[in-house]
Amino acid sequence: MKLIQFHLPNLGKRVGIVTREHEVIDVTSDESPGVLEILELAHKERVTLGVLLADIQEQVSSPPPMRFTAFQDPESVSEENSGLTLEKLDVSPDEKIPHLLVPIDAPEVWGCGVTYKRSADMRDDDSEQDIYSRVYHADRPEIFFKATPSRCVGPNGFIGIRSDSILTAAEPEVAYILNADGEILGYTLCNDVSAWDIERDNPLYLPQSKVFYGCCALGPMFITTSEVDDPYNLEMKCTILRDDKEIYEGEINTSQINWKFEQLTEFLMRDNPIPFGTVVSTGTGIIVPNDLPLAPDDIVQIEVEGFGTLSNPVKQL
Repeated sequence: MKLIQFHLPNLGKRVGIVTREHEVIDVTSDESPGVLEILELAHKERVTLGVLLADIQEQVSSPPPMRFTAFQDPESVSEENSGLTLEKLDVSPDEKIPHLLVPIDAPEVWGCGVTYKRSADMRDDDSEQDIYSRVYHADRPEIFFKATPSRCVGPNGFIGIRSDSILTAAEPEVAYILNADGEILGYTLCNDVSAWDIERDNPLYLPQSKVFYGCCALGPMFITTSEVDDPYNLEMKCTILRDDKEIYEGEINTSQINWKFEQLTEFLMRDNPIPFGTVVSTGTGIIVPNDLPLAPDDIVQIEVEGFGTLSNPVKQL
């Protein structure tokens, strides 16, 4: 099952099921106003997500299910917006039009670093020490706090370049969502935007490299584990556009990751309770060259088949 959060004029945040045809069924209810609340409710009632959503859909819709017809102003319902699809929602955020939001309001986002060999090798080229290779081969992964909801953006939201950075880069990653017991509930895409020059100046500056406004993009969808046959065999592509021209394209398969997700979770949760809905981003194997740092108005696109495309413009902070 694939879920999104989206905005409707006059109604605000909504929850939708994305069908195989990319149509969207609104399943918003007072009891479950967001994906996080739906997941929590399913966990609390010990039912599957499918059973819960079928019940919610029956409560909030007249048969057959109504799609995007719940505008407060009846005149605003037209043939165009009464059959919105994922593609129609994938537009720049504007309060006056329907658009995608971050797929889950994660209370915490954690990141993992140097989980791919290529990441370790290329980063050590810029370091006087072999700290990245040492982390790659160590028995303990690199795990760091990444973001809170106010620092996250959804599809088409602006990712940021710190005002004190001249080498900020996109880091395309697969992320998973956990319950408080460490069980993986689903997946999404993440852009772990990072100020590499700050981190390389001194590894102790890592929090400043990683945590700032617009440092984390998530989306476009929350995808349940049943939709992903093998999370260690996903082809990921990253494209960077500048002035409508492609200046970079990179690819990686998650089979090249050095850690199983359960291992990362075990280290994350050692003496560290996490809230329900915590997002863990698993590290990147796509390393953009140093001579192509992000610039204002660039567009970063991250794509995995079945996951959709996470696209974000770049803004100078």
